[in-house]
Amino acid sequence: MLEASARLLRLLSLLQSRTDWTGPELAERLRVSVRTVRYDIGKLRDLGYPVHAAPGAAGGYRLGAGAALPPLLLDDEEAVAVAVSLGTAAGGTVAGIEETSVRALAKLEQVLPSRLRRRVAALHGYTTRLGPGGPAVAAETLATIAAACRDHRRLRFGYRRHDGGESARDVEPYRLVHTGRRWYLIGWDVSRDDWRTFRVDRIALRTPEGPRFTPRETPPADLVPRGVDAALAHHRARVTVHAPAEEITGRVPASVLVEPLGDESCVVLASGDTPYRLALNILMLEADFEVDGPPELLDALDTLAGRCKAGISSRRA
Repeated sequence: MLEASARLLRLLSLLQSRTDWTGPELAERLRVSVRTVRYDIGKLRDLGYPVHAAPGAAGGYRLGAGAALPPLLLDDEEAVAVAVSLGTAAGGTVAGIEETSVRALAKLEQVLPSRLRRRVAALHGYTTRLGPGGPAVAAETLATIAAACRDHRRLRFGYRRHDGGESARDVEPYRLVHTGRRWYLIGWDVSRDDWRTFRVDRIALRTPEGPRFTPRETPPADLVPRGVDAALAHHRARVTVHAPAEEITGRVPASVLVEPLGDESCVVLASGDTPYRLALNILMLEADFEVDGPPELLDALDTLAGRCKAGISSRRA
């Protein structure tokens, strides 16, 4: 009986690790006959696991989705990954799942072997979240947007801009992006006929949902980081930097556009959420530069230069 139970668990683990298996493949892995595999498949079905079978030479077995959630088998790395993710979710930016995440984490840690429990505790104990989290987003809102992305269904929503104004949007949703502090939606704005980035915490979904749409060609790979960068930054500047483009590219995030300007200089499209942050981002390029504006950036650079000069002068005195 113990051998049969262990074999059943091994069969379940195999079915969860890959989409499709043939009977002979499972029999070879389990070192049993194909007839025994059919018997064990019947046992799994009796336990509530929806194992689908397709007849014929090209047929096989597939573990499907059922009406109830059956137990899952996780290997060591998967169990640690789930535990860490639940701990992060308990203090994250998705509203309404904190308590649920804590309950699920408590259940998982109760059955974790001691060696894995120590690994999870170490990860939680020696991990620090930098800065406060971003605005919370309802889990239901994220689920609705994700489903619309999956089903290629247009979303209609009210959107609150950073200046407080509101507008109605009709968008073909493409992807959700999480930066660690905020959630963003990347989509095709139908009325503006262009790709746009929206902060999810500023979205008020409307019902009913829009019609289905035919997905457009996949946008450029850099659309998502550039779109999120545009949503984060309210202050921008075109900066001429006296250093090769290859050198500067290695010092900035992928979302920052660097254009070559000869062999020894380049143009950087810098940004920041405040004029001072923009100025600091430019100084962190670690190269000589020239910039003509905007005026608030020039004022910030003048202020920072004065503070640096005063600080150095007082130390020398």
